[in-house]
Amino acid sequence: MKVATSDLPHALVIMGVSGSGKSTIGEALGRRLGWRFEDGDSFHPPANVAKMSAGHPLTDEDRRPWLQAIADEIARCRAAGEHVIIACSALKKAYRDILVAGHSDVRMVYLRGSRELIADRMEHRQGHFMPPGLLASQFATLEAPAAGEHPIAVSIDAPVAAIVDDILQQLNIGQRRA
Repeated sequence: MKVATSDLPHALVIMGVSGSGKSTIGEALGRRLGWRFEDGDSFHPPANVAKMSAGHPLTDEDRRPWLQAIADEIARCRAAGEHVIIACSALKKAYRDILVAGHSDVRMVYLRGSRELIADRMEHRQGHFMPPGLLASQFATLEAPAAGEHPIAVSIDAPVAAIVDDILQQLNIGQRRA
């Protein structure tokens, strides 16, 4: 489905703890909208990946260059009139503030799920640098987006297509076709 983009955000940031399905949902949403998808993990400097692979959580100082690199890509897309979906944990409001940078055309899509569901998914995931042992630190860090941030919040306890449908409905494009 290709949709008219004049009244849509320029960027959707798919956020949530590790294992919540950010990449899976972001890719599926990108296909439905005809938008480019970027995995925020690819913006991490090598030192961050090494630290997480060793089982150590990142500090705010570690995250700053990563978040800024993502914010720079969002700014580039906005300036070029492009649309992008980026998967990024964005666990704290301060992180989301860097990414949104006060722009109403950058929206957060919050993937909500129980610790048990996400832990089960992480146990069955292969080839990812984030070990399941860091899930507790992710939930400890998580500041769920408040209503004032105008998030699109969806439950991950559903099939991918249903989650994408929910996001599209909240964007008010469930019935629109271009």
